[in-house]
Amino acid sequence: MARKVQVILSDDLDENLSADETVSFSLDGTSYEIDLAEKNAKEMRDAFSRYVSAARKVGRGTRATGGGRGRSTGGRMDREQAGAIRDWARKNGHAVSDRGRIPASVVDAYEAAH
Repeated sequence: MARKVQVILSDDLDENLSADETVSFSLDGTSYEIDLAEKNAKEMRDAFSRYVSAARKVGRGTRATGGGRGRSTGGRMDREQAGAIRDWARKNGHAVSDRGRIPASVVDAYEAAH
């Protein structure tokens, strides 16, 4: 029998709304992600627009590091480590798939807890 797992994200600002997207942003060298409904994502972009229009672009897809923690870039973790992170994530309320890439935000949270 096939098993289907469905993850439903709620808006991080209003739990009564379903999240339509994950918005990524950085401030003071720290990267953040927030799950938002379309309405709240628009409000956030509107609030940031004044600052974005006056700012300089420094690149896309770069990620702030945790102050020399020594994390590899692009390396693969072994199965044992991935399994430990997935187990910890599920026990701590993070949604992770059984296979594939573990979101960086989950890996960061795991590393911060250990």
